[in-house]
Order: sequence, then structure tokens, then C-alpha cells
Amino acid sequence: METQRSFQRRRPIRGAAYSLADFQRKYGLDDVLAEDLFIRFGPSSIELDLLMAAKRRILSFDELTRTLTP
Repeated sequence: METQRSFQRRRPIRGAAYSLADFQRKYGLDDVLAEDLFIRFGPSSIELDLLMAAKRRILSFDELTRTLTP
């Protein structure tokens, strides 16, 4: 998968660089979301892995309130 949009990296890449296809495959993302995150956060594996770890920790309202109901 090749990105259709171009981007210019302003910060140095931390860690190994993902290709867009590798990033999409690792996290099972659809084309649009994978490209959007890749463009916005760059190819840095460290930054993308941290981002995806943070996204996994977001609980739904049902999960947050499940323990409150008897």
C-alpha cells in the first residue's frame, strides 16, 4: 500500500520506520485510517506503537459503567 498524500517529517524518526503497509498489517487497520495516522504521526515505530497502545486503552461507556451496576 502506497500513500496518496505526501508529508514532510519535522522531527527525527525515533526507532525503526514502518512502511505504511507494515503499520496497517500490524494493527489490522483499514486503508483510510492507516494512511491518516501514518501521515499525521509519521513512520516512527516508537510513536505509532505508543499511539496504538493508547488507543487500545480507551474504554467504552459500557465498560466504564459495568462495575457500577449491581
